[in-house]
Amino acid sequence: MDPHARARDWAEIQERMLVPLYEAVYARLGVGRGTRLLALGCGAGLALVMAAARGARVAGVESACPERLALARERLPDGETRPRLTEGCAPVAEDASYGLITAFQPVGCADGDAEDLTALLREAVPSARKGALVVLTGWGPPECCTTSSVLKVAGKLADPLRGTRGRRAALEDVARRAGLRPEGSGRVACPFGYADADSAVRGLLSTGLFDAAAAATDPVQVAKEITEALQPYVRADGTVWMPNVFRYLIARV
Repeated sequence: MDPHARARDWAEIQERMLVPLYEAVYARLGVGRGTRLLALGCGAGLALVMAAARGARVAGVESACPERLALARERLPDGETRPRLTEGCAPVAEDASYGLITAFQPVGCADGDAEDLTALLREAVPSARKGALVVLTGWGPPECCTTSSVLKVAGKLADPLRGTRGRRAALEDVARRAGLRPEGSGRVACPFGYADADSAVRGLLSTGLFDAAAAATDPVQVAKEITEALQPYVRADGTVWMPNVFRYLIARV
């Protein structure tokens, strides 16, 4: 699939699914004027736009998808306090004054994602002031996440002998490995809702969680199996509705 089209699908279909998570975290932490925020895995920048609308000064890192980063730059145009949006390593502020670091890309569905997040956090922590807060996010229990049954397609096709993913890494373990001190947590309902099954397939493919499956088999077959797995969640009017719960952890530098 064309990477620009997939990035656009992410921005137009999938990214908004986590808006309740962004809102809950920002409200709990009082994000607003005076907040200096660094977003790891900022995607197409929706969470940054929401923080900036509250008055926060924002910066973002997106190393996985430069096409998403380009969209974030479109959403956050030049100004007197232009956001720092970078690809690769976390931007280190000269005065190390970020008071909040967020990692809203949920871990627990792709091999090595917890280790990747740990490494990124270690790079980012020097950019934070002493006592700064860090927010990590992960998928909730499988029984609370109906999308888990669809995500099993990725594991089954990428590695037929194993099928589903292994045990999800605890966010507390990730935080401690990055030298952070866990302080609190919460859960947020983030249902995935789509206009139709085609939109659902495009949105889910845009996450990148099915890339290994597409490489191991046939992308057309991956899309077909996702469509079949979605059938229990297609409503009478053709829309798709999948309730999910995500967990977030608040840690301190």
